[in-house]
Amino acid sequence: MKVLQVGAEIYPLIKTGGLADVLGALPQALQAQGADVRLLLPGLPGIIDAVLHAKRVAQVGPVLGAARVTLLLAQMPYSHLPVYVIDAPFLYRRGGGPYQDRRGNEWADNLQRFGVLGWMAAQLAQGELDPAWAPEVVHAHDWHAAMSCAYLHAHPAGTAASVFTVHNLAYQGLFPHDDWALLGLSSRYMSPAALEFHGQLSFMKAGLKFADRVTTVSPTYAREIATPEFGVGLEGVIRGRGADVSGILNGIDTKVWDPSADAALAQRYSAEQPAGKAACKAALQAQFGLAPEPATPLLGVVSRLTSQKGLDLVLSVLPEVVRMGGQLVVQGTGDSALEAAFRMAADAHPGRVGVLLGYDENGAHRLIAGADMILVPSRFEPCGLTQMYGLRYGTVPVVRRVGGLADTVRDAGADASAGNGFVFEGAQPDALREAIARAFAQYRAKPGWAQLMRVGMGEQLSWEGPARQYMALYEQATGARREVRQRDID
Repeated sequence: MKVLQVGAEIYPLIKTGGLADVLGALPQALQAQGADVRLLLPGLPGIIDAVLHAKRVAQVGPVLGAARVTLLLAQMPYSHLPVYVIDAPFLYRRGGGPYQDRRGNEWADNLQRFGVLGWMAAQLAQGELDPAWAPEVVHAHDWHAAMSCAYLHAHPAGTAASVFTVHNLAYQGLFPHDDWALLGLSSRYMSPAALEFHGQLSFMKAGLKFADRVTTVSPTYAREIATPEFGVGLEGVIRGRGADVSGILNGIDTKVWDPSADAALAQRYSAEQPAGKAACKAALQAQFGLAPEPATPLLGVVSRLTSQKGLDLVLSVLPEVVRMGGQLVVQGTGDSALEAAFRMAADAHPGRVGVLLGYDENGAHRLIAGADMILVPSRFEPCGLTQMYGLRYGTVPVVRRVGGLADTVRDAGADASAGNGFVFEGAQPDALREAIARAFAQYRAKPGWAQLMRVGMGEQLSWEGPARQYMALYEQATGARREVRQRDID
């Protein structure tokens, strides 16, 4: 089966979150299942400057404000997967990040920048751009690629099926309604039954409405987004799709995240030879100026610093964590108020709290390896990869029972052999405090803690299982597309 994976970022070239990790690993897992997989990515500097052996496939333009758009076919570094790159300097060749400028403001032309991504995906699917290859399935990831589903729908004679994956429903790709003409679609796509959402245009809605199949990144999140609490106003659209919506839990790249082969660590280790984790803890304590106390429970946070991630809850319980004899290390960036609060916490608790404000991939590996526990107290969490990295590295998760956290972490309770972490229910400081207290008590009961670590490190977290599920879903989507075409013919 020929499958085109469409997204805005990919590890290790450009990463702002878990989406990049998924695009960096899922295509290779699908290839291992026998799929003929290619990628389609925007020509951002970090992408177009890194791909290998690029050659021109097609020249188009003007389109969505760009006078010249060139489609390149290249190879990804490391994996050597085929990748189409959209070379549109007017839209992509700029500093800052993929979605925002250096001051954190959304790019004013994001509608065109990611509209082109969807338009090119649909043109590839129609066989318009590369006569040597056309996909049977277009798999669009998150709002940045969602317009591919609308463009495919606008040409019903096409044979390619579409699958749309929601990575985080809270980020919808909303734009002024009056900008719809830039997209080159019929005005019927600007109605409440299509892209219109409370007076704006929603790229996310394009995927939810027009994809043949919709997935989320965990089964629990698929159920949650059909409710008012988590649906951010789109729960009716999601419920309206019925059985077309499903959840497939993300995997992780077990080659990138492997404590027995991780070059970033002070000392490598494994479930069979766990002694090196103590050296990683000592190195982490030294890096952040924490007291060198091997027996002290060390909590870690690797996260965007936002209220969604529950980092305000961590600040609320921090004084008691210190009173309980714990240490905390935080790496992340985000809301300025939370950044300032964590800086103040580190100043107030020298030797007990360490903070690194910024993104550091190798630093994330070192933190997760060196910590005893990884905190993920999210108010909502579509999947969450950090807790899975923690399990892989013998770093016991402390999480809220929500989304993918609920699907991957089982509460140890009184019997460590029955679980792999500690789970709390409500998004309140008292609930988090109680979970941390239970984790500290178990940590100090050494045999029980060693069992928790072994269980977590033994979890099957690779992409092999999810890739098989996606392959089955692609078969369903192509079958549904054939039925639609047959009805049109009849």
